[in-house]
Amino acid sequence: MPDSQINPTAAALLGLLHEGPMTGGQLMAAAERRLGPYWSMTRSQVYRELPVLAEMGFVRLGKPGPRSSQPYAITASGKRAFSRWLAEPAGRDALRNPVALRVAFGEQHSGTQLQTLYTGASEYHSEAMAMAKEQAKEAKKAGDAYGAAALEFAVAYHKAALSWLKIAPAG
Repeated sequence: MPDSQINPTAAALLGLLHEGPMTGGQLMAAAERRLGPYWSMTRSQVYRELPVLAEMGFVRLGKPGPRSSQPYAITASGKRAFSRWLAEPAGRDALRNPVALRVAFGEQHSGTQLQTLYTGASEYHSEAMAMAKEQAKEAKKAGDAYGAAALEFAVAYHKAALSWLKIAPAG
């Protein structure tokens, strides 16, 4: 285990908690808003990591709110663990593209299936790129150069996917 003792999902949660105490639902919304264009987290990951972070002393639980929602706040040791995580090597990308996987088995597809696959993927990447561009523009306006830079990565990714979809074999 790295020095920080946390995985990237836990680190992302600690990073988000630097903004202030949040419930699991609020953390999911913040993750989707701030990280969603380039980093995915599931609700189950968030709710699995929060008790672990609490047990490690990296977050503390606040008073339960409406509908038993439980706010979490980052502790000083959580901030130190997050700082250690930031200083560790980032590791390798985990590339998992469901469209590329299906294209790898293109010989088993009909031409119509492939075209439908490409059309759906193109629509998705066009919409996601437009959203990431808008978010990057807003981040720049807000003076968040680092958030804007991360969002520009998402823009470039979707742009690359769209370029690849134009040249992928159609059967």
